[in-house]
Amino acid sequence: MQNKILVSACLMGFKVRYNGSEKASLTLARWQHEQRLVIHCPELAAGLATPRAAAEIVDGRGDDVMRNRARIVEDNGQDVTAHYQLAAWLALETAQREQCCAALLTDGSPTCGSQRIYDGTFSGRQIRGMGVAAALLEAHGIRVFSHQQLPQLIAFIAEKDNEDDSVQTSL
Repeated sequence: MQNKILVSACLMGFKVRYNGSEKASLTLARWQHEQRLVIHCPELAAGLATPRAAAEIVDGRGDDVMRNRARIVEDNGQDVTAHYQLAAWLALETAQREQCCAALLTDGSPTCGSQRIYDGTFSGRQIRGMGVAAALLEAHGIRVFSHQQLPQLIAFIAEKDNEDDSVQTSL
């Protein structure tokens, strides 16, 4: 069995971001050909529209939101915490169902940010932290990588593949 990777749909060129754009079109042709990629947009899965209002985590990070200690609000002040919590649970459900060992997500997002998120002031300032889906995936043993960490993801998958080959050889 090949190790699978949950990938943010916007990184694969789908125009699903809050502003109706894609983040970047990554070339993951080999993994796509090997059917390792599970392309998923947590926000769309949770029923959020494209385009939609910009949203940020206020007074915390993704794990705080999942524990109901912080909220996610849109730039118009609307609290959308429940929608984003659902998005996180749907990302985890998809990753587990597809047996993903890793996720490649869009940094900065209140859902998918794995290294950095916006600070909740809508000023464009970023802080270290994870979004709700990234935090939930990590908490359940699925290794999360930012779209800026592609070399690290490649090395991680190669290591996992080597481990799997060693197990198969010893059987």
